[in-house]
Amino acid sequence: MRLQLPIGYDNFSKVIRQGFHFVDKSLLIRELLDDSAETAVILRPRRFGKTLMLSMIHHFLASEVSGQSTQGLFDGLKITQAGQKYLAHQGQYPVIALTLKGVKDQSFEKAYRNLCKLLTQLYHEHRYLLQSDQLTAAQKTTFEAVLTKKADQEDIEAGLQDLSCYLFQHTGVKPWILIDEYDAPIQSAYLHGYYESMISLMRNFFGNALKSNTYMHRAVVTGILRISKESIFSDVNNLEIYGLLRPEYSTYFGFTESEVADLLTQAQLQPHTEAVRDWYNGYRIEQTTVYNPWSIINFIKRQGKLEPYWVNTSDNKLIRDLLIRSNDHFKVQFEKLLLGKAAEELIDEQMVFADLHTNETRVWSLLLMAGYLKVTQTRQDEQGTWCALEIPNREVRSLYRKIIEQWLANGHGISWYNTFLNHLLSGDLEAFQRDLTEVS
Repeated sequence: MRLQLPIGYDNFSKVIRQGFHFVDKSLLIRELLDDSAETAVILRPRRFGKTLMLSMIHHFLASEVSGQSTQGLFDGLKITQAGQKYLAHQGQYPVIALTLKGVKDQSFEKAYRNLCKLLTQLYHEHRYLLQSDQLTAAQKTTFEAVLTKKADQEDIEAGLQDLSCYLFQHTGVKPWILIDEYDAPIQSAYLHGYYESMISLMRNFFGNALKSNTYMHRAVVTGILRISKESIFSDVNNLEIYGLLRPEYSTYFGFTESEVADLLTQAQLQPHTEAVRDWYNGYRIEQTTVYNPWSIINFIKRQGKLEPYWVNTSDNKLIRDLLIRSNDHFKVQFEKLLLGKAAEELIDEQMVFADLHTNETRVWSLLLMAGYLKVTQTRQDEQGTWCALEIPNREVRSLYRKIIEQWLANGHGISWYNTFLNHLLSGDLEAFQRDLTEVS
C-alpha cells in the first residue's frame, strides 16, 4: 500500500485538503493554549516538522489563511475532542506568520534585502488594512512604505510590532505572532562573516515585536539553536525556551514509536521495523524517544530503501569544520562516540557563535541541539548540566564516517585512512587514538 505522505509540504491546509496522510499532532494546540508563557520558543533539529506545526497553529487560530476559510480543516483530528475550552479559540484571532528559513545569504546586504522582501510579502497579505477606518493617515503611510519597499531600516525593525498594532486597531483583537526558524539568518551570518551586523538587526527586529508589545496576544517562535538571550531576546517578558532537555512539547516534533509502527503497518513495511529503528530512531526530548520524521517519510515513499535521507539535506559545513578544528580532548571524547560509548560533557543550551572555536562546551551543545547527538542521562552540579551523549542512530553515524573519511584521506591518503579505520574496527584503541591525535 502506498501512503500519500506530505514530503516537502509545510502548509497545513494543503496537506489536509489534498488528502495527504497526516500524523495527528493537533493536541499540540491544547498544550500551547495551556502554556502560561507569553512567548514560547520551541527548539528542535531541522526537518522535524516545525514549519508544518506552526502552519497548523496558524490555521487553527485564524478564520482565514491566504483568503481561504479554515472552517472544517480540523474535523476528525484530536483537538476537536479536547473540549470547548480549546475549540472556543478556533478562528478567533488575527495572526502574523513569518518564516525566516530562506534568509541564508552570503552578505549582510543581501540578507537585509531578503528580510525586507519577506516583510513586504507579509504586509501584502494584510493589505486590506489600508482600507481600514481605524488606522491613521500616518500609519497608512508607513504601511505603504513597507509594501512598496521604500521603508527605512527603523520601520523594517519595527515591522512586526507595527503590524500587530494595525491588526489590533482594525479588529479589536490582539494578534498571535508566529515566527519560524528565527535563527536561520544568524547561523548564515556566522558562516559568512557578518554575525555582529545580523545580531544587531535581529535584536531590534525581535525585540520590537516581542518585548513589551502591548498589541500582541501571544507568540510562538521556532528554531534549532538557542541563541543567547542577551544577544537576541534581552528583556523579553514572560519568555520560555523549550529545548531538547525540557519535557514540554516532547511528542509533537518527530514521530513516536507508536506513530512509526502505525505508519509501517499501513505501508506494509513491518518487516523493516528493526532496521528503521537502527537507522532513524534514537532522538531524545527529555524522556521521550522520537524518530526523525523526514527520514521516515522518505523511507516509506521509497518503499523500504534505507538511506541517510536527513543528513543529506544540508551541506553540514559547520559540523565538518567544527570536527576538523577540534582540540585533542574533543577528539578523544569523540572516539568514544564512534565506538558506541557515551561521552559525558557539560551542555549549555545558550549558543554564542563567537565562542564556538574557543569554548568546547559550545561545540557539544551545538551538535546536540542540531540533532547530531542525543542525551541518555543528565546530572546537575555547580557548573551546570552534564549530559551523557551518544550518536543517535546509524544515519548520523554515516555522516560522521563520511566527514572523517574525507578529512583524513585528503591529508594522509586512502591507505592511511584504511589502516586508521582497521584500528577502530579491530579494537586497537591505542593505535586508533595515536592516529587520531596526529591529525591537526
